[in-house]
Amino acid sequence: MNIYFACSITGGRELESAYQQIVAALTADGHEIPTSHLAQSEVMENERELTSQYVYERDVNWIKNCDVLIAEVSVPSHGVGYEIAYALGIGKPVLCIHEQGRRVSKMITGNPDPAIITKSYSTLEEAISLARAFLKE
Repeated sequence: MNIYFACSITGGRELESAYQQIVAALTADGHEIPTSHLAQSEVMENERELTSQYVYERDVNWIKNCDVLIAEVSVPSHGVGYEIAYALGIGKPVLCIHEQGRRVSKMITGNPDPAIITKSYSTLEEAISLARAFLKE
C-alpha cells in the first residue's frame, strides 16, 4: 500500500524517534512510504534547499497518489493539519494517532467525516498496531 506518513517538521521534532520507528515498521511490512525521509533526523537540513512551491507541489502530488494518509499528530503542525484536510478533501482515508494525554486540535478530534479516524496510544508498539489495523480495514 502507498502511505503518506505525515509528522511535524518545523512544529517540533520531539517525537522523531517515534516517527522513525513507525515508518520502519510499516516499510518492513512491505508498504511504500514516499514521505519516509520526513521521519529522519536530517530532514530539516535536506528540505532547507527546496523552495516552498516545490515542497507544496511534491507533497500534494504524493497525497493524490497515496492510498491512505497516516499522521502522527501529537506535536501541533500547520503542515500536517493542511495535509490531513487536503487528503480528506480528495476522499483519502486518514488515520491520526497521538500519544495518550496530548492535546490535539478539536478540528481533528471533532471532524465527523467518516474517512478520518483518530486514536490515542500509550506505547509505540500500540501506535504501530493501530496503524497496521487501519491498513487492514
